[in-house]
Amino acid sequence: MKDGARRRRARRLAITGVVVLALAGMNGPWLYRFGTDKYHQYTINKPEYKAANGHWDIIDFPKEYRLNTIHAALLHTGKVLLIAGSGNNQDNFDAKKFDTRIWDPVKGTIKKIPTPADLFCTGHTQLANGNLLIAGGTKRYETLKGDVTKAGGLMVVHNENPDKPITLPAGTKFTGKKNGKTFVSKDPVLVPRAKKVFDPATREFLRNDPGLGRIYVEAQKSGQKYETGTQDNYRVQGLTGTDARNTYGIAQKLALDKKDFQGIRDAYEFDPVAERYIKVDPMNEARWYPTLTTLSDGKILSLSGLDEIGQLVPGKNEVFDPKTKKWTYTKGIRQFPTYPAISLMQNGKLFYSGSNAGYGPDDVGRDPGVWDLASNKFTKLKGLSDPNMMETSGTVLLPPAQDEKYMVIGGGGVGESKLSSKKTRLIDLKADNPHFVDGPELDKGTRYPQSSILPDDTVLVSGGSEDYRGRGDSNILQARIYHPKSNTFDRVADPLVGRNYHSGSILLPDGRVMFFGSNSLYADKANTKPATFEQRIEIYTPPYLFRDARPSLSGGPKTIARGASATFTSQHASSIKTARLIRPSASTHVTDVDQKSIALDFKKTKTGITVTVPKNRNLVESGWYMLFVTDDQGTPSKAQWVKVP
Repeated sequence: MKDGARRRRARRLAITGVVVLALAGMNGPWLYRFGTDKYHQYTINKPEYKAANGHWDIIDFPKEYRLNTIHAALLHTGKVLLIAGSGNNQDNFDAKKFDTRIWDPVKGTIKKIPTPADLFCTGHTQLANGNLLIAGGTKRYETLKGDVTKAGGLMVVHNENPDKPITLPAGTKFTGKKNGKTFVSKDPVLVPRAKKVFDPATREFLRNDPGLGRIYVEAQKSGQKYETGTQDNYRVQGLTGTDARNTYGIAQKLALDKKDFQGIRDAYEFDPVAERYIKVDPMNEARWYPTLTTLSDGKILSLSGLDEIGQLVPGKNEVFDPKTKKWTYTKGIRQFPTYPAISLMQNGKLFYSGSNAGYGPDDVGRDPGVWDLASNKFTKLKGLSDPNMMETSGTVLLPPAQDEKYMVIGGGGVGESKLSSKKTRLIDLKADNPHFVDGPELDKGTRYPQSSILPDDTVLVSGGSEDYRGRGDSNILQARIYHPKSNTFDRVADPLVGRNYHSGSILLPDGRVMFFGSNSLYADKANTKPATFEQRIEIYTPPYLFRDARPSLSGGPKTIARGASATFTSQHASSIKTARLIRPSASTHVTDVDQKSIALDFKKTKTGITVTVPKNRNLVESGWYMLFVTDDQGTPSKAQWVKVP
């Protein structure tokens, strides 16, 4: 913490303590609490406090417009897309009640948007044309162990015929050769034909590698006696001849265990101008909890997630082409836990920080590294502290993006672990030997921390909880601003609302930060009272907006090509110190691979500034950006929207 901020906080706490002690001595515990709260409200609303610490406000949404916001994205219209889908509410899911809202933070208007599928725990990213690509979502809610009545699980169907694929309809019956038990498929499955394998030297035929299809099967009747304990081969009822000889199932334990969520293949573009969803071709794989991230050619990579049978997608990643609106598989297999924090580097490779949202084996795909998608080569990165606590950690590309330095914040143990990390970790990907080093620690172990890049090259870090989904009343009502240049945190005003699972944050065009969501398990310290979803939207106004004036920015073109320059008008040109392009966020589950702040070279003119956009398309992806300038006090302008084609 900087010395000035430390002294201000010490004075504030000393004054508060004197007043509170006096009140307590005169009137006892009730007035002690009352006086503390009243004085706290008085203190945080003083102009000098706001100028040093910023201020939090809760937005008053009319009751009929409130929703369980799981995903949020800033649109180039300046409005915010709020997506709930079924909102982690099975009653909504069963009733096919899927919600989306558009909120205008300037006018305060809210609009309901028809939602075509359950886009709960979907993936999303900004496209070059200004639309938002949304892919995946929920096909089935999880079923807890005590609620599962029929034994079931994964059946891998094998096809040894090299000449043709085979399709098995929903309702296909599989009978174990050893256990004699019959299980029924819930959906159709296409099993590709077998692949002929030849000796590379002699070209002599060696074998057929069977085509594989994965499907969820369930016992015909309820009860424990239909469970299986070991692997078995299953014949497919209804097949005859060569199909019967070539097609069979293999399953491990089929049991009454908990069944995880299942994903969908559906994909949409959301048009911010028409304010509607546009259906595009579905993905090849169903995905629940996927990450979407931009590649060097402008296409979108979709990876990880739970598939249509509730299993982690087995390393089959795919790419969306915005021109054809179609998906194709990438070469090779690479598996990650769900919602992996993966982003494009300036050399066209992909950086994986190790951050993820939670589903997947604890020993698969959790090491951070650099991934060359073209060759499928993955180079691990060393030095990460608390490597066993990367679930629910946050990752942010520190400003400016050209430095290619990342911060990984907090995190927790795999699954419902009580472990949480105080660590922040830093890595410089431009170094000769990139490796993680520890940054400044947080006060508490923190799962689900939110991080938002600000126009003045700082990062707001807020919220989270010490335990899984806020158990034990463990929400952390603290916020800090990180200064990359000095590698220090400044503690700022405390948020009013706790945020943990299913929460996120978005930088707005006026320089404020919006916070949404939170899905605690319990509402009390004893973990006895079920919690309700946090529907309140909260806005943080940083200290830089409590100064006397902010620089103006207007005019200029709406489109600037990479490598090109553009001139904007400002009445405060002489005081301008920085210019930044900030990509609008698409945030969910502590994952926001879209946000980045790009430094622009600029020259001052008599009436404004001329900015130049960098040429590297891996640094400046095509799409809409917020252009901010800041003055010599670090105060930002309001953003001008510009498009990089």
